[in-house]
Amino acid sequence: MRTKEPGDKNTDSASGVLRRRTLFLQTMRKKTFDTGYFTTSDIAEEEKLPRSTAQDWINRLLKEGCIFIKEEPHGRSPARYAARSALPQTTCRRIFTTAYNGCVEIFHECMSSGCAGFCEYHHRKAGGAAISVARDGLIFRETARISDAGHQENPAELSLKNAAVGLMSVELKDDEVIQTIRSIYGGAAYSLSSMMGMAKGVCGVNISAENGFVTGTVRTKALLPVTVGIDDTDKKGCGGATFALANALFKYLIESGIAIGIRHQVAALYPGIEEMTAGNSCSFLELAVPKENMDVLAAKICRFVEDESLSENWGVALVTGIFIPEKLETFAADVRRRRVSFEEAAAAAKECGAAVFGKRGIIGALAAAALKNQPQEVLLDCTLPMIKDARLEHL
Repeated sequence: MRTKEPGDKNTDSASGVLRRRTLFLQTMRKKTFDTGYFTTSDIAEEEKLPRSTAQDWINRLLKEGCIFIKEEPHGRSPARYAARSALPQTTCRRIFTTAYNGCVEIFHECMSSGCAGFCEYHHRKAGGAAISVARDGLIFRETARISDAGHQENPAELSLKNAAVGLMSVELKDDEVIQTIRSIYGGAAYSLSSMMGMAKGVCGVNISAENGFVTGTVRTKALLPVTVGIDDTDKKGCGGATFALANALFKYLIESGIAIGIRHQVAALYPGIEEMTAGNSCSFLELAVPKENMDVLAAKICRFVEDESLSENWGVALVTGIFIPEKLETFAADVRRRRVSFEEAAAAAKECGAAVFGKRGIIGALAAAALKNQPQEVLLDCTLPMIKDARLEHL
């Protein structure tokens, strides 16, 4: 028997009307969350009600200000509505992923350092599919292997006994990364069900709840991990600086939409070079690049560096991948302790599949790109030994 609706001759009790109102709002919020809008027909179909009854509820909630008209009707296209409470109100600014050679890196760019810290802590305690978990400012990042087993739960790997949320598995399908996340009821579940879908870069979120847990699949585009090394080889007295050039390039690549910027870092090289300027430093940029932009990436970077550099000896190196080849790290270690020739740099780049452009600066540029997985203290102090990437032990 159908529940009586507003407008029926025998109306429901006040509590019944409030209950129906809550259910309608939940449906409207979910529709807005999933597709950005809803129509009268959507609500009628979802609630299995006559279209006129669904329209009565829409009109009522419009008057209350709970929903608004997102697009007026035109021609055969019906009016589109949206729930106000489903507008982007989230601490998840952006979620994006890079994939390469059977592994992925997942990046959560937060609006709050507290939320980024929360996710880092709990994802690490939960274990699961994550090989490593780290945080750099407002970006929480984790590395994982691509799963061949689909979304099957492995209780021995993921534990929410002392954690609120964790990564169950990661798949790569049709150029999309599909990460399955499980959380307990509460704040973590709210973030998964009500916030992640609003983050920039998310293609879709599917949620299910059972036995006290909320499980969701989050789909994102599979981008390519690219590290760009830069060495401006400044002339003495010219006033240039590699870090300033690199930072300007970073801004250009982001604002032009060529890539998503992850971070810019400075690294110190062998100080015993007579012709060096202060510090003998180089820089690298860590990027997430859509596959369709790879054909033009190198050309745009080189054009920018050539136009902006104060030295004709500038160098650029591009390394694609999450991990750095061992031989390339060996080359970087050499550049940190002695003078290395142009020929040595060109040979190392060829052997490891790195692309280099420019003149003498390719030495520092290639070393910079090869240092991308080193911690901050190693980057800035070339007397410290380089550290082996602990993630490789889990591959």
